[in-house]
Amino acid sequence: MEPMTDLPCSAAADRNKQPILDVLSRTLGERGNALEIASGTGQHAAWFAAALRQWFWQPTDADAGMLPAIARRVADAELPNLRPPLLLDVMAPQWPSQGPAFAESFDAIYCANMLHIAPPATCAGLMQGAARHLRPQGLLITYGPYFEEDLPAPSNQAFDKSLQARNPLWGIRRLKDVEAEAHRSGLALRERHAMPANNLLLVFALA
Repeated sequence: MEPMTDLPCSAAADRNKQPILDVLSRTLGERGNALEIASGTGQHAAWFAAALRQWFWQPTDADAGMLPAIARRVADAELPNLRPPLLLDVMAPQWPSQGPAFAESFDAIYCANMLHIAPPATCAGLMQGAARHLRPQGLLITYGPYFEEDLPAPSNQAFDKSLQARNPLWGIRRLKDVEAEAHRSGLALRERHAMPANNLLLVFALA
């Protein structure tokens, strides 16, 4: 099968996929099942599955229009540990959003760059869903920009204003608010990793 040249591609995903993989390689166990929330173009899913061959990677997205592109990227990758994408809205009462609910639980749930381009309620949806679907020792891993009380980031301030100009419900979330939402769902922040471009990679686990 010839790789498609017109697949949607995120420059940011290309920039951050290796720094994120470096942390995942240290944080995740040797093998397991991972669920990716908001896979977008599918670039992260293909990159991580290729590097972490003992991890089965399940991409998902809330936008049904993105699923064909993710599916083609999965097909082009030809990786036995990379599964076809599923429709999943974190706000839905059942994961995934179509078909039967997941019969399995996951060793890791990964979500990058979703919370700041989605309504605030998606944070609760993500945390509650992760608490339902993680195995007892599983990890929820999120990546993106966050506001921290004592660590001002002027570039994030400007980014936040641009997000809210596009959609008033969007915006960079405060880390303490995300932690509080995690706590309400029975999760606790275990690791905080500073990443390039004022992003953070956060690791939550069942408390």
